[in-house]
Amino acid sequence: MSTQTIPMPIAADSPSSSAAPPDSTAPLKPASLPGLFPGVALLFGIGLLGKLLQNATTILRTRYHLPVPHIEYVVWAIILGLIVSNFLGVARIFRPGIATYELWLKLGIVLVGARFLLQDVLHIGGLSLLLVAVELALSLSVMTLLGRIFRLPPKLTSLLAIGSSICGVTAIMAAQGAIDSDEEDTSTAIAAILTLGAIALVTFPAIGHSLHMGQQAYGMWAGLAVDNTAESVATGALYGQDAGRWTILAKTARSSFIGFVVLGYAVYWASKGKAAHVKNKPLFLWQKFPKFILGFLAISILATAGFFTQGQLNSISSLSQWAFLPAFAGVGLRTNMRDLVDQGWRPLAVGILGEVFIAIVTLGLVFWSYNHGVAR
Repeated sequence: MSTQTIPMPIAADSPSSSAAPPDSTAPLKPASLPGLFPGVALLFGIGLLGKLLQNATTILRTRYHLPVPHIEYVVWAIILGLIVSNFLGVARIFRPGIATYELWLKLGIVLVGARFLLQDVLHIGGLSLLLVAVELALSLSVMTLLGRIFRLPPKLTSLLAIGSSICGVTAIMAAQGAIDSDEEDTSTAIAAILTLGAIALVTFPAIGHSLHMGQQAYGMWAGLAVDNTAESVATGALYGQDAGRWTILAKTARSSFIGFVVLGYAVYWASKGKAAHVKNKPLFLWQKFPKFILGFLAISILATAGFFTQGQLNSISSLSQWAFLPAFAGVGLRTNMRDLVDQGWRPLAVGILGEVFIAIVTLGLVFWSYNHGVAR
């Protein structure tokens, strides 16, 4: 997952500064380890505050019998991040550390592998691969068609198709260099994908509850239909702990296709003389393949072999939750409402129409697979 570009508002260095804020989508320069501390501390601080707020509302509801709604720390972390990002602003000193939220996300995903036995991964993972293949074909086709109907720039259409079919921002950033897209197209595609992720955080749990979906079925749906990995994992976790881990499994299967899709688009644009030719295709695939998937599988194999005691499995589960704390805080911190509004209506319209179609189709596929006993 790329951590080089994160759309977010930047607080001015001085409260009295009237100059326009610097471009929030400009690539960050590599930071030294001490330079990461402020942003990492902010991520963990917001995540911990979200956890404390969850515990506080639980105490008010159970001990004092107050009519306080139960709100998971996932929601609190995202809300707090949104408040900081959009109302207080994020100073430049925090940006390198905040960019590590994807590293914490990947670490959490790897550790969740201990909660899956290998037979679960092979059974549900195999089903996920089948459903992902259908989702890929439909998403790429529908997004390309809608991009042409709405007369979007061809490479922007490609970026939207790649991002919506695989893993959102990560796929877009992986494709940017491969197809030589403009920075403006890349930023617009990222903003559209982030908008769709923010919408999914609200709509998917509501739809799941209204349809009385089980934890596993909902998790599979969220992993198949929500684009960006962070928002996908958060959308699953909002529904329940079990839903969250099934979302991770489905999303991991989906992410494994990133190299093939990006390679296909790179070859396509190179054939038109508008991108560099890929000289070593196997090396290209290995470079684009998300390595955290190998870690996820390795942990699952060790758990299946009985390498971990029950106490160690419980500790690994706790560590995964600690890793997700800063990851979910990062979802809120990097979501800039101003960028989402400024992108224009056509890319967002293409994204919404395409995502609604994919969400409905994947929902139907998930219901079919569970009703016909394909999934348990």
